[in-house]
Amino acid sequence: MIEPSLLQVRGLSKTYQNRTGLFRRQAVEAIKPLSFDLEVGQTLAIVGEAGSGKSTLARILAGMIEPTSGDIAIDGQLMVHGDYQTRCKLLRMIFQDPNTSLNRKIRVGQILETPLRLNTEMTEEERREKVVQTLRMVGMLPDHALFYPQMLSSGQQQRVALARALVLSPGLLLLDEPLSALDALVRTHLRSEIRALQQRLGITTIMVTHDQEEAMTM
Repeated sequence: MIEPSLLQVRGLSKTYQNRTGLFRRQAVEAIKPLSFDLEVGQTLAIVGEAGSGKSTLARILAGMIEPTSGDIAIDGQLMVHGDYQTRCKLLRMIFQDPNTSLNRKIRVGQILETPLRLNTEMTEEERREKVVQTLRMVGMLPDHALFYPQMLSSGQQQRVALARALVLSPGLLLLDEPLSALDALVRTHLRSEIRALQQRLGITTIMVTHDQEEAMTM
């Protein structure tokens, strides 16, 4: 029996209906029907200019936007739009700007602990241990669990975003231009660490970027 690919996308499309007059609408194809498979440990780069539909595709895969047509299956499970609990255990997303994706009102430890509390049967002690383990995995200290996001540098904030994505041990990581807001040196270090984590953990990665050179280094 042949095992299914980790990610299977079949006939996925998105069409928006834009109003052009009082009684008229114009159909705009953000994503034309596409299909692809990804195996465990593979990396797919989605490269395009602003407005090309790459971020729309990423958000459809993450369950944030409902597709017009098509199916998405992860690890053999058909994804249903609106079933966030199932999807978030299998696929985790890192956004471009941690300033908007991280809740600045709660501490880092709580940011990482919340997905565990909502999606696992771990005890409070087990959750604390997992938070510390995940922080160390992304090159941060256990004491950083006590910090608020705004107390950290932009690179450290994106490490927290990476830790939040990894804390549920997903098989699929979706990166929506997560390095573009960082300076060159931090971007180089973080890119290298993401690659190392992908290889060590066997994570399948989808990288959304406008930079073809960056895509080639992932």
